[in-house]
Amino acid sequence: MSLVRARHARSAVQLLTVCAALGAAPAARAAISSCTVSATGVAFGVYTPLQATALDADSTIVTSCTGVTGNNAIYIQLSTGASGNYTTRSLVSGANTLSYNLYATAATTYIWGNGTGVSYEVETFITPTAPTSNLTVYGQVYSGQDPAPGAYTDNITVTVNY
Repeated sequence: MSLVRARHARSAVQLLTVCAALGAAPAARAAISSCTVSATGVAFGVYTPLQATALDADSTIVTSCTGVTGNNAIYIQLSTGASGNYTTRSLVSGANTLSYNLYATAATTYIWGNGTGVSYEVETFITPTAPTSNLTVYGQVYSGQDPAPGAYTDNITVTVNY
């Protein structure tokens, strides 16, 4: 999986509760008719107030495309959710928040977003023999927070551009 900053016109959206040709003849243009995306929510479990270590969890985003010819790059973006920014996302319980973020790598190095500011969108490849892509999204609730008791959630929109 490589990380890029790019934009494309067509997209498929899901709510989450990430070619070169050789020879003298010109290569046929690669294409995708349509893509669908599904995702499972990142379930962090129980956060203990003021815990010393971050709470980590992951989930899977599955993109399936039809009418695939050639090798095609697709780009997966995640929205900001309730926070409205990528620097720190917010899990919300009423008026209370708990800071977290979503990443494209297990090392939590690259914030998964839309390629603006501090975020990256994720590029993956679809081919006629492999029209489905499974990507892992890594989540982390930051340590040292003292939230009020409650069930905290955020809604993230997954967009696939192709």
